[in-house]
Amino acid sequence: MIGTGRTTAFPDSAILDALAEAHIGFECMDSRAAARTYNILMAEGRDVSAAMLLPNARN
Repeated sequence: MIGTGRTTAFPDSAILDALAEAHIGFECMDSRAAARTYNILMAEGRDVSAAMLLPNARN
């Protein structure tokens, strides 16, 4: 799953196409929803990975 910050956004179509071609399932959602979903899936014992994008993060 891909958490995209405060609002749901979708990465460039080339990235999504590459994931689909590699038979990697994915969902894009806001980061809060992604964190909740990740925790539920982990509690169920399912295999899951999450990437949390921070589009407005500053160094």
